Amino acid sequence: MAGSAERLPVLVFDGDCAFCTSCARALERIGPEAKIVAWQVADLDALGITAAQAADAVRWIESDGTIRSGHEALAAALRTAGPPWWIAGRALLLPGISPLAAASYRLIARNRQRLPGGTPACATGREATDSSQGRER
Repeated sequence: MAGSAERLPVLVFDGDCAFCTSCARALERIGPEAKIVAWQVADLDALGITAAQAADAVRWIESDGTIRSGHEALAAALRTAGPPWWIAGRALLLPGISPLAAASYRLIARNRQRLPGGTPACATGREATDSSQGRER
């Protein structure tokens, strides 16, 4: 296959978050044609993203350098998997569904420490961002 010699797309997730790690492992079982890696061990400079961007939302970096985040990143990953997953990936980007998928992604991301598999290390939001940037709360 001609595309196999090219660099695979990369999905970057928060490896410190048990919920995100569980989701990444589930996605690996689905089988997207991508490398799935925690941002804490990824070469972020080579991928063209910052630690702040990686911590903010899951990122999908295409082999051409195009970067997607949040629900668009998940949709891109699903679109590289076989049926029926590629259909779900396309559906996430439909005009009537995409805004709902984006809102759902942000809701889940803000509350991931409360979801099954989540831990206090999964907490995000203003307090988590402020502390990671060295600001007082």
